[in-house]
This record gives sequence, C-alpha cells and structure tokens, in this order.
Amino acid sequence: MARRDRSPEELFAAAQAGDRAALARLLSLIERGGDNARAVGRLSYPLGGTAYTVGLTGAPGAGKSTLTSATIGHVRSLGNEVAVLAIDPSSPFSGGAILGDRVRMQDHATDPGVFIRSMATRGHLGGLSLATPEAVRLLDALGHELVLIETVGVGQVEVEIAGKADTTVVVVNPGWGDAVQANKAGLMEIADIFVINKADRKGVDDTRRDLEQMLELSQLGDWRPPIIPTVASQGEGIETFWNAVSDHRAHITASGELERRRERRLREELREIIVRRLEMRAREICTGDRWDDLETGVARRKVDPWAAADEMLKGVGA
Repeated sequence: MARRDRSPEELFAAAQAGDRAALARLLSLIERGGDNARAVGRLSYPLGGTAYTVGLTGAPGAGKSTLTSATIGHVRSLGNEVAVLAIDPSSPFSGGAILGDRVRMQDHATDPGVFIRSMATRGHLGGLSLATPEAVRLLDALGHELVLIETVGVGQVEVEIAGKADTTVVVVNPGWGDAVQANKAGLMEIADIFVINKADRKGVDDTRRDLEQMLELSQLGDWRPPIIPTVASQGEGIETFWNAVSDHRAHITASGELERRRERRLREELREIIVRRLEMRAREICTGDRWDDLETGVARRKVDPWAAADEMLKGVGA
C-alpha cells in the first residue's frame, strides 16, 4: 500500500515537535511553490517576525562559505543556535547546490544546534526572491532566532536576496578588482559590513583604501559600514566580524531602522506576489501561441510593449 504524503499541516506540527525531516519537506514545498507553499506560508506567517537575518554575498571564490562555516562555529561557541540558507539560483542538477567550499559547512551537519539547507529555484513562481523570505519565515516560526543567508555570487538575484536581510555583509578579496566589482554589482548600496577575506594575501591595504574611497562618495546614513579583514579558513577575524554584526543589529534596533526595513520588505514582497499572480493569470487567459507571438512582436518591434501588455492582460481586469 502506497504511503500517503503528509499534508502541510501535519508536516508543520511534526516540525514544531522537532522533526528535522518534516522541516526539510516543508522547505521543499516552499521551493516548488503552488498551493502547498501557500499553505505553509499561512501556517508560519502568524508565528514569525522575530528571527534576525544576516545575508552574506560577494563574488564567487571570495570564501563566503568558509566565512559562513567559521561564523557558525563562533555563534555556537557563544551558545546560540543558527540556521543557514545556502542560496543557489541554478538548478540543483547542475551541481551548484554542492559547490566546492560549501562542503565545509557540512562540518556542522551533525550539530543539533545548526540547521543547513541549500535552496534552488526549482520552478517556483517568482523564484528565490519569493521562496527565500517564505523559508526564513518558516524557520522563524519554528523557533530559529538567527538565520544566515549565503549566496553563490553577485548577480541580480543574489544581491536582491542578500539585500533583504536585516544585516547585509559583502565579502571581497584583496587585489582582485573588488572595488570595480562592488560598484558594478550595486553592492555598495546594500552593504552594512564589508569583509576582506583571505587577508593573509597581498593587497589588503589597497582593497581597504578602494572601499573607503567608494564609501566617501556614497550617500551614507548614520551607519558607516566597517571594513573587517578576516582569514576565515584559519578563524582569524571572525570574532571581530561578528561583533560588527552585533553592533549593526544594536544600531538599527535602537534607531528604529530594523522595524522600517522589515516593513519595507513585506510591502515589496506583497507587490511582487501580486505581479507574479497577475502574470500567471494572464498566461492562463492568453492561450495558445498568443503569448509567444506578442513577445516576438515586441522583440521585432512590430508591436509596442504597452499594447502587447494590454493584449496579454485582457480579461484579468488590469
């Protein structure tokens, strides 16, 4: 007799009782999207709102996973539990979800005070930009007070995700053209803390100077992002880095900025959900090859985008 799949409600109750397999299953439902993901969201939303999130982003090879692993170790040494969402915008079948130094985080896999999950888009309507906040809310609802969000690279998706954390950390390396990369990727706008990882290499002072110069030219509020050198593979600078995270948390909490950031994120998420739902409904109504024909028409400049959008949205009421 085939085993009946447990409902989101059953899985949620099991996860609340400490069943990690149930939590993993709930995260899979969130990644896939659809009715089950919405059911999980309805269960977790009333219970969330307190977990603190720290996003880590930076160019591939910067050592983000090594830094994350070292941070996990430091947080655990303080007696705190931590959950990690390792974000990979590519398909899990590409091998992206188990990239190189991300394996180092598995040193903590048997620690009951650590929960680690790799996430990929897996066809979710809206992709990771919608799945990630839902995953954070689920972890929050189940009692995880600290969530680290580590991204693979510095593309638009990764920057967007990391920038939605309470504290955003941008990881760079010495002598690697990081100043140009940071500026191009828009990381200056989202960084609350800069980490110069692999600081045992040449060029640390030059990289610090480049970042300082860019900060001088940026429109900063009452928080100036500190620049912290680390050698994450050796555990050097991790305590100083985490103290900077704690200082930033205290600062935005006291100023009211934390509450404002979280409110802005929820408003943006709501707008994105509406846009995605409208697109899904429009695709259902604009049947046959009509959608593709209109896209092709716009690409070939045979029809303007506004006229094409009007045609696509006919019947939606938009």
